[in-house]
Amino acid sequence: MLRKSLGMVERVEWLSPIDYEILEFYEECDIKASAKVVSANIDYSRNYTNRRFRALSKAGLLRKDEDSGLYELSDDARKFLKGEVDEEAFKQVE
Repeated sequence: MLRKSLGMVERVEWLSPIDYEILEFYEECDIKASAKVVSANIDYSRNYTNRRFRALSKAGLLRKDEDSGLYELSDDARKFLKGEVDEEAFKQVE
């Protein structure tokens, strides 16, 4: 399981702990990956990870490649993880 301090990232009220794990996975690995691959690496169920992927995508934190079906961090998510964008930039979705 990945466990790294997310440093300057503000705590966003609607983000759940898994969301930070997902963002951290992509930040550390910098790859396109499916929810199945990510769930296996962060120790959350595939179903729950899929639900959170949809929420993070709707919020603009993950971007889905329509050709491959794989996800990656959005540019806004990269800025958020660097502390360059605050939580108000992302809408709450469930």
